[in-house]
Amino acid sequence: MPVNVSEPPCWFAARTRYGQELKIKALLTNMGVEHFIPTHEVIKISAGHKRKVTKPLISNLIFVHSTKADAFALVNYRGLPFKYIIDRQTHTLLLVPEKQMDDFMRVVNCPLDEAGISEETLEVGDNVRVAWGDLAGVEGRVAQVQNKTYIVVDLCGLLQAKAVVPQAWLVKS
Repeated sequence: MPVNVSEPPCWFAARTRYGQELKIKALLTNMGVEHFIPTHEVIKISAGHKRKVTKPLISNLIFVHSTKADAFALVNYRGLPFKYIIDRQTHTLLLVPEKQMDDFMRVVNCPLDEAGISEETLEVGDNVRVAWGDLAGVEGRVAQVQNKTYIVVDLCGLLQAKAVVPQAWLVKS
């Protein structure tokens, strides 16, 4: 896919029909288009046989990293079956900032459950940054569910991802 050098690539959020996420993932991969579709593996039992299958983590949602012109070309000229999400405030395509997208991808792809000691008192809802571990640099809010501490990353008000993080790894930002 041609890249317009005057326009930097951005992350665009899009919706597709149910069950089309992995098909679109394959098409985008074959076209060489950078994209992200959150997936996870589940065990499926069919006719008494167990097998691992990849399923979308969030139904109907895909992210495309390209220029605006190339993003439009994917739908208008290549005929890919998805529609970009419109930002309600700007009435233009919803652009996901690079940092938010990076934090979101890292949280979705990195389950953590480690112990640690913290001298800083954190409250639910505090803005924090992960200071250590695989998620170092990720920014979000503190949440607690069933005595576990999570970092919650918000993606343009569209959705949230959370990961268990030792409270000792979090610092107020």
